[in-house]
Amino acid sequence: MIYFDNAATSFPKPPEVLAQITACICDLGGNPGRGAHRLSLAAAKMVYTCREAASTFLGAAAPEQIVFTQSTTYALNIALWGLVSEGCHVLCSDIEHNAVMRPLYALQVARHISLDSFCTVDKSDDEILQDIMQKIRPDTRLLVCTHASNICSIKLPIAKIGALCRANGITFVVDAAQSAGHLPIDMTAMQIDALALPAHKGLFGIQGCGVLALAPHVKPMPLVQGGSGYDSRAHDMPPSLPEHLEAGTLPTPAISGLLGGIGFVGSLGLAEIENRTKALFLAARERLESLAGFRIYQAAHAGPVLLFSHDTRSATSLARLLDKAGIATRAGLHCAPLAHAALGTPEGGAVRISFSPFNTLKEIDALWQALKA
Repeated sequence: MIYFDNAATSFPKPPEVLAQITACICDLGGNPGRGAHRLSLAAAKMVYTCREAASTFLGAAAPEQIVFTQSTTYALNIALWGLVSEGCHVLCSDIEHNAVMRPLYALQVARHISLDSFCTVDKSDDEILQDIMQKIRPDTRLLVCTHASNICSIKLPIAKIGALCRANGITFVVDAAQSAGHLPIDMTAMQIDALALPAHKGLFGIQGCGVLALAPHVKPMPLVQGGSGYDSRAHDMPPSLPEHLEAGTLPTPAISGLLGGIGFVGSLGLAEIENRTKALFLAARERLESLAGFRIYQAAHAGPVLLFSHDTRSATSLARLLDKAGIATRAGLHCAPLAHAALGTPEGGAVRISFSPFNTLKEIDALWQALKA
């Protein structure tokens, strides 16, 4: 199968990642932090090595600021529920995923927060910043936004937004689900307070592991309580990171896959990954533009994600026809109804194709031929 659904999860996985996971399962069978025997200690060493690698890769202040979670969604929930205070004002962008929006909607009910969104579609960086500044209020305490959209290749000016938040005393939370492994991230330089990302997308790991990277001055309240491996008599979670937020057994094989994925991305290079995915985007855009009835959304933003629809065929029917032709895509609203509304897609959404460095121009031609047919 030709796989164009890398924004959902990357496939195939690099051999380096598979080797790392296999070695973890076969050789590091212990539970990290849950014993003094050699297997537990070896697993704990691998986990800390991954913290170090992630800290360096993301520009975090220290390995201890790297918290492992089940997914990006869990990481965002920890950040939002742990940092949003009663009755405050929160800002988000108009292209957010439900991993951001549903916790915010729940916080409107549970903590009576007020919520506003700022505009990003067809806006320059300066226009985005201007809209944010106009919507900041005296009670604005947190701004959360995606680094890169999950339905098109729009990227937000994270460093500029971070500087604006820091100048106004606003906590800045970033969803890097689609940017980690595609775009450079330096949370210290970008003045990001909390950064959420997955192992299984652009970093080529497997499902079951997410990361919440925190600035040194930020420590959310725990969302989940449980065993941490030490100080078992204490009624509360340990006060220090990362254990403060890591209740229960860690997903050790998935963490090992993340370690392998960070190494793979580092060896290939972000610039090379960006060049490959942009070349695929431009080739797909050119071929789609040659076909009557197709519309490409945000075509000027070249990157790893391309969204399109057809004048007469629904997104679902197109995706099913492509699947029969051996091409994997994703149709619908992609858990981002606000973003689809901002882009003006049809009621049933659109078709997303998303690239990895393993895709080829030959596969783009196969997509084109299938759509022509």
